[in-house]
Amino acid sequence: MTQSKNSTTKHYQQLTPEERGEIQAYLNVGESQAEIARRLDRSRSTISREIRRGTVQQRNSDHLFFTEYFADTSQIRHEKARQNCRFRGLEEVCWLFFKMLKTALKRRPRIDSVDGFVHTFKQAHPDKPCPSTPTVYRYIDQGRLDIKNIDLPAKLRRHVKSNRHNHSRKNKRLAGTSIDERPDTINNRERFGDWEGDLVKGKCQASEPALMTLTERRTRYEIIVKIPNYHTDTCLKELQATIDQHPGYFKTITFDNGSEFKLLDQIQGPQIYFAHPYSPWERGSNENQNGLIREYIPKGLSLHGFSDDDIAKVQEALNQKHRMTLGYANAAELIEAALAS
Repeated sequence: MTQSKNSTTKHYQQLTPEERGEIQAYLNVGESQAEIARRLDRSRSTISREIRRGTVQQRNSDHLFFTEYFADTSQIRHEKARQNCRFRGLEEVCWLFFKMLKTALKRRPRIDSVDGFVHTFKQAHPDKPCPSTPTVYRYIDQGRLDIKNIDLPAKLRRHVKSNRHNHSRKNKRLAGTSIDERPDTINNRERFGDWEGDLVKGKCQASEPALMTLTERRTRYEIIVKIPNYHTDTCLKELQATIDQHPGYFKTITFDNGSEFKLLDQIQGPQIYFAHPYSPWERGSNENQNGLIREYIPKGLSLHGFSDDDIAKVQEALNQKHRMTLGYANAAELIEAALAS
């Protein structure tokens, strides 16, 4: 007579707290491990491992040591082991990314943004795990990383501006050729050589040093020039010198309509345009760069304490910054290609 056997695989299940209590009771009455395994329908190896886990050393009234199995001790150790073997958090899995991110964001002057670093890390380490940009920001907000929002000034700076058109533009005269006359070739960023410009001031006194900032619209390449003051004749002189030092760079420049720029239509070389009064968004690339400069040079701080070398480092940091709007290239790479073409 043929005996049929059930070949269905029996899946392993963890011991329950009740089974651990039974093991303790059986051991207390002297049952062997083999008998306990038979009674609980468990393998001998399972019972052996369980007893090792729950066995602790005790000392009796005669100060002699002995060992004994306790079900509650084994249950606590089991739960702790389960907790430790769960899927590790991204902080541990992506340890290399977070270590390098911390170094990058605390670097001064800082080149990387979170999204730019995520992109470059994926390219440089395609075989390493990497979290998404929103995940990194969420971890920072939750305090799970050794990176604070203060390390991300641009993040703190972002807020929704209301009443964008608070000021009337009717009565303020444009300094020269209006931005309205700028051709679509410039508006659409179709070529290299069209710039936006403004001043970044330390202390708001005309006799104080300032930074003349120039942003190339297509590549976002930045030129920063420290000027001794922001009188109109100084702005004219310093801009002309900068243009002369960079032949082939400038076709047009669109400036803010501030009074310090009223002589700039005398510039030799590029065509100068002026944005409408109270319309900084018309020079959006330059305004964004000026905000980034404030990470290094806080508003209201005199520029007397910043050397030309300090300013050059800020300029280099901005031009080495990988930007989503540039496909995560940086301005230094793009201007090199533009000048070579």
